[in-house]
Amino acid sequence: MNQTFSPSDFIALTNQTLEYAYPSVEIVGEVSSFKINQDKFVFFDIKDEKASVGCFMMRFQLRIAVEDGMKVVIVAQPKLTQWGKFSLTVRTIMPVGEGSLKRSFELLKAKLDKEGLFSIERKRALPEMPSRIGVISSTQAAGYGDFIKILDERWGGMEVDVAHTQVQGEKASEQIIRALQHFNESADPLEVVVIVRGGGSLEDLSSFNDEPLVRAIASSRLPVLTGIGHEVDVSLVDMAADKAASTPSNAAQVLVPDKKEVILSLQSKLRRVVIDMERTYELKQQRIDSDIQSMASLIERQFEILANQHSTLSRSLSQLNPKNVLKRGYSLVKLENNLPVQGAKKGDVLNIETSKNIIKAGVITNDKK
Repeated sequence: MNQTFSPSDFIALTNQTLEYAYPSVEIVGEVSSFKINQDKFVFFDIKDEKASVGCFMMRFQLRIAVEDGMKVVIVAQPKLTQWGKFSLTVRTIMPVGEGSLKRSFELLKAKLDKEGLFSIERKRALPEMPSRIGVISSTQAAGYGDFIKILDERWGGMEVDVAHTQVQGEKASEQIIRALQHFNESADPLEVVVIVRGGGSLEDLSSFNDEPLVRAIASSRLPVLTGIGHEVDVSLVDMAADKAASTPSNAAQVLVPDKKEVILSLQSKLRRVVIDMERTYELKQQRIDSDIQSMASLIERQFEILANQHSTLSRSLSQLNPKNVLKRGYSLVKLENNLPVQGAKKGDVLNIETSKNIIKAGVITNDKK
């Protein structure tokens, strides 16, 4: 005898059976009838040439841009709804193939760019010589090793706090978000966060085009530097970061200067300072020598002027000397009592002094002219 069920019991039994047999399925197909209701619920069909299955997921689970015609892979749980409709409850959805990956990239890029997440105005400068940095990467990855190697070679001595995460696959983006949140909330704050990952295919790097991760980087309190993939690889994470390096090795080059170059630069600057000081000393010495020469010339000219004045005065004084006047044939006439001859009277004795003799004479007359 067949077992009898109510519709709800039958649906519950069917879902239990499906959950036991297929707790998680991965399906590849083309998206159709994609829509988002109330910014909370996502509905679409996944189909191939022969069949189509309805899908449902929550808006917060949608980490990429999706549109009809895009080839995707979903991870979902099959389920029979209470209305008896078979559907897939989707946990993750990712583009498949280069065309879908690029289209999803462009759609999400346009959306986030419109919101200003890639604006140059919101980007911050990196610290010039950070002493404490946070690194988010897989410590087993070659890109991480390259970054640390170049970092130590160029500068070294920094405190590096490493958060080991997956850098590829379903869990990578969420782990990177948690690591970034940890660094931002650290009681002992870092100066900059660096996210590094080596090269890979477009699909390998798809975790770095994850919408929640891009938003987390754009809203990070700490400046973020990225070094993801090869030089030709560009991710949405790179666009949202404060600075994007072309490779993990280049990220180390961007982050810190080369100590050898710094030493050479300092030596060059020191040489220029010494040369400038020597030139300044020489110029000042030349100025001092010139000033001394000018002062010496001035003193010499003043001395010549004074000497000429002295000579002129000496000649004038010599000419005024009574003895020199007598030598020129003149004589000095005085009364015997040294009174002026203007008051001489007849019979007075005159002393007549020449350059060589003193002659005594008598006054015969003293008539006025």
